[in-house]
Amino acid sequence: MILLLIQILMAHMIGDFFLQPKKWVQDKEVKKLRSAYLYLHTAIHIALILLLTGGFTFWKIALLIGALHFLIDSLKLSFQKKDNKRKWFFIDQLLHLLSIVITWGVATKYSLNAEFFKNEKFWVMFAAVLFVLTPTSYIIRVFISKWSPNTNNTNMNQNRLLGNAGVDESLEDAGKWIGMMERILILIFIGSGKWEGIGFLLAAKSIFRFGDLKEARDKKLTEYVLIGTMMSFIITIIVGMIAFNFIQRPG
Repeated sequence: MILLLIQILMAHMIGDFFLQPKKWVQDKEVKKLRSAYLYLHTAIHIALILLLTGGFTFWKIALLIGALHFLIDSLKLSFQKKDNKRKWFFIDQLLHLLSIVITWGVATKYSLNAEFFKNEKFWVMFAAVLFVLTPTSYIIRVFISKWSPNTNNTNMNQNRLLGNAGVDESLEDAGKWIGMMERILILIFIGSGKWEGIGFLLAAKSIFRFGDLKEARDKKLTEYVLIGTMMSFIITIIVGMIAFNFIQRPG
């Protein structure tokens, strides 16, 4: 029955991302429930489920998921505003996935094996992932705070990194998200035994972050960023080694 779930998820992806032109989306945002494309979009989802599952065997599931899809899209169109479109995109997709999984689970009488959540290896890995995200960011920030470059010069230096001297073009929270993504990648490389990937990641980041810092007056910022980067890598490598050594031990 896992195959059925995969087929329904594929129908959702095809319907939402391949068979929904921009024109339809714009029309729905303007006309909302009065848009004919909203109903056509729902019908396409139902048809895709029937097509991918091989006929009318699961027509009840197709109709139920279609109805839920219509309700979720209607909810999104009713509350979505210009300034919260990004938020509602993720809410919309999350609700669609939940409705699909729950409908599939109820229809197939699938029972979740609770023993999985009692497995200590799962919790070790979960703790490792959580730790290298926000807690590690705080640790690095506190550790390197005493070396923070002069506030008046920091923005200027950061703008020079982007080639926009005099204009603050730095993306909001970009450094935080880059750090979290790089630490997740490091864990993946350690878990798959691809240590060379960590070297490639460090080299790539060095090119992007330090390539434009050539002048002597950039030295402090260069060292500041380098200390934070090396700390991020060291902490994540240590956490990853501990976590995966525990997971891979016998028993």
